[in-house]
Amino acid sequence: MSDVVALATELLSIESTTGRERDAVDFVSRWLVANGWNVSLQEVEPGRSNVWATRAGGQVTFSTHLDTVPPFIPPRLEGNRLYGRGASDAKGIAAAMMIAAQRLAEMGEERVDLLFVVGEEKGSPGARAANRLPATSRWLVNGEPTESKLASGGKGAQRVIVRSRGREAHSAYAHLGQSALDPLLEMLPQLSRLALPVDPVLGATTYNIGVLRAGTEANIVPGLAEAEIMIRLVGDVAPVKAAFAEWAGDRVELIWGSHIPAQHFHVINGFEVEPVAYTSDIPLLDRWGKPLLFGPGSIHVAHTPIEYIDVAELEASVDAYIHIVRSLLA
Repeated sequence: MSDVVALATELLSIESTTGRERDAVDFVSRWLVANGWNVSLQEVEPGRSNVWATRAGGQVTFSTHLDTVPPFIPPRLEGNRLYGRGASDAKGIAAAMMIAAQRLAEMGEERVDLLFVVGEEKGSPGARAANRLPATSRWLVNGEPTESKLASGGKGAQRVIVRSRGREAHSAYAHLGQSALDPLLEMLPQLSRLALPVDPVLGATTYNIGVLRAGTEANIVPGLAEAEIMIRLVGDVAPVKAAFAEWAGDRVELIWGSHIPAQHFHVINGFEVEPVAYTSDIPLLDRWGKPLLFGPGSIHVAHTPIEYIDVAELEASVDAYIHIVRSLLA
């Protein structure tokens, strides 16, 4: 078993679902200290810390997240695949970054930092805190599963709650009330007809109606109904908000939530290039340098019960990260 596969397997064996990253942070910190790195822990919340490792002051920073989505799935090596929660998103990536940075250091290149954050899967408190650190790097190589392609850009994200109000009544006399759910059932299918922005690199603006809530009991006409929607942005959010506002009119209320802007990333020669449709911590780490996004593994199996990473791709990614650093520093 290669160094990176062994390290990834150890990381995967530690549960670190969001909010429970302490043991993974401890393991990574101990490994880095044992290999000669200067390690600082930045407390994000009680019991939750980011890891910043440096040698000679970073010009390039490798960064990814140590938290995973639930549930914990222990690792298993089966054929040419390493399975387990975080195999592709993003503990396999973290292991590859650690091995690549260590090999660079052993070859005399000590201008690489490592930044591992907590909470990326839920609100990104780790990245927000890390952006307050005195970063010195000119380049940020962020790790997400890009299938070992350099991402030319990533879509942004905008959350919105669509809220409808009605008047409760006994369901036996429903005509005495006004259902808050009926306007949503009528209006939500109409979203597909909205003219939303398209970007030549990132593609079309998309949305997902992820959560529906209405009423309290089957025998009560619902007085409140809500739909939570995640919009994937390809540019300025203003025209998207305007289109939704026109659609909503005075029939429903829009409550706008968290916003992460769309991003275009730096690319270098020697890699296949393709945009990604998901967001990352990059927009929240703008003090860490000009961003690149690269990682082994596929987003299509991340967050699923069969999450895995191809062993050969994981091993090759170590050399890819080394190549990226050398290209950026050349």
